[in-house]
Amino acid sequence: MPSLKDLKNRIGSVKNTRKITKAMQMVAAAKLRRAQEAAEAARPYADRMAAVMAGLTANAAGQSGAPRLLAGTGGDQRHLLVVMTAERGLAGGFNSSIVKLARQHAERLRGQGKDVAILTVGKKGREQLKRDYGSLFVHHVDLSEVKRVGYDNARAITDEVLARFDAGDFDVATIFYNRFESVISQIPTAKQVIPAEVPEGAALVNSLYEYEPGEEELLTDLLPRSVATQIFAALLENAASEQGARMSAMDNATRNAGDMIDRLTTEYNRSRQAAITKELIEIISGAEAL
Repeated sequence: MPSLKDLKNRIGSVKNTRKITKAMQMVAAAKLRRAQEAAEAARPYADRMAAVMAGLTANAAGQSGAPRLLAGTGGDQRHLLVVMTAERGLAGGFNSSIVKLARQHAERLRGQGKDVAILTVGKKGREQLKRDYGSLFVHHVDLSEVKRVGYDNARAITDEVLARFDAGDFDVATIFYNRFESVISQIPTAKQVIPAEVPEGAALVNSLYEYEPGEEELLTDLLPRSVATQIFAALLENAASEQGARMSAMDNATRNAGDMIDRLTTEYNRSRQAAITKELIEIISGAEAL
């Protein structure tokens, strides 16, 4: 049974921990507001960009001379998985959920005899995947010095992916991230960005628009921008999801610390009462002996 001094020290330690988790919760809440606003502000642009690209790609898909980012390489043997996680932990299951989805996707592809390569964005995802998939790593993007994700960061990742695609390193690229829904809900998402997917039921737009220059020239310029836009939107969704998950995790930690303090305080009071009672019995017994 721990001594009164040990219990008192432990209560003090847990109280200090609760102060830290409470402070981290408040910081995450402040950062979440900015990140959520950025993610929600980017959605209309990303959705509109996707709608425009859907119309253009529906027309160009299957045509001879279509850009490689749309038509692909003609195969799907080699896959690049872009796993985007956080640089820091203490965010509940935020990183693990993305890594789990990427693992499942990688195992499914390998089970089909496909070649898999992994590009990691964020230290936590790399750490979790390193043990089993370290031999598949081809590149890592470090965002630890980035305080607020910007389009330049997405463009740098896009340039790396496109350079590898132009070099013939892969046929299909898929990004993995968490889509922000609420503080307690982030949805792990896998999205193919290369080659561009043509949504089912995408309408042809030849009868509505005339293009200058031609559609192929427009697609050649717009498709890389579309990839960058999707990666940027994913980074913003990740940033909001990370802060939401961290806020929720620190709130739970603060509550758990409070419960632990209550239990330890109860145990301390009982032990203290038992010690006092024991001393009284010894004093009374000594007095009776006299």
